[in-house]
Amino acid sequence: MVAPALIIFGVFFIIPVIRTAVLSLTDQSNHSREVNFVGLENYVEALTSPQMLAGIQHSLTYAVVVVVLQNLIALPMALLLHSKIPFRGAFRTIFFGPAVLSVLVVGYLWSYIFSSNDFGLINTVLRSIGLANVNWLGDPNLALGTIIVTQVWQWFGYQMVIYLAALQTINNDLYEAAALDGAGRWKSFLTVTLPGLLPAFQITIVTGLIAGLKVFDIVISMTNGGPGYATETVLTLMYRKFSEGNYGVAAAFGILFLIVSLLIGGLLLRVFRRLEARYS
Repeated sequence: MVAPALIIFGVFFIIPVIRTAVLSLTDQSNHSREVNFVGLENYVEALTSPQMLAGIQHSLTYAVVVVVLQNLIALPMALLLHSKIPFRGAFRTIFFGPAVLSVLVVGYLWSYIFSSNDFGLINTVLRSIGLANVNWLGDPNLALGTIIVTQVWQWFGYQMVIYLAALQTINNDLYEAAALDGAGRWKSFLTVTLPGLLPAFQITIVTGLIAGLKVFDIVISMTNGGPGYATETVLTLMYRKFSEGNYGVAAAFGILFLIVSLLIGGLLLRVFRRLEARYS
């Protein structure tokens, strides 16, 4: 009964990874018909290239900042909308709405909103109050932060729904027991709510970091990696290497990305297992 799943996993993951790993050890490109074994040269180039190092830095910065900001917004909103407030169902729908949109659509939409031209919404507002235009996507110091803002807006509602689902699984008897022991709201939050949310934290943080490291489409749609290399990520650089026909180097980028993602995911899962064992 497991065979169909294993076959699909092997065909669409194991075999492509093996072929990519083999390709990363060659100099295959569309510039020459000859294919030679080059060992780890592609990996050395990937790890010493200023562009690649910048891409790694941008990917890590994006992943960490997006996950932190999303959770800082999503958790309080989930706690608020878990309480009995008017129109909480409508608010849940509104906040979750952006998550169902295509990332490319969101990217093009916010590109117009942040545009430095006359029709850019944010700059129009700034001019209306007497401030100067800001080149949100053309300034190397602002471009990556601008992209991060759009993705926090799009995905915090998705994280909020995960926290809402986890909050509904916490037994109310635990809160009653904490109240009998003299615990106030803050103590109940620390001793009951937070431990009950550990599985949700595991999902949002692990999947959020891995998704952040894989950021590609929002960058392509908003800045195309610019200005200069200010918003290039690992996957945008890998895409460019493939587009240029440097298949060996691009494959090395892909294998390095896979290794880093597995290490980060494995480390986080281990940390959460220890936390769950501590509070179980």
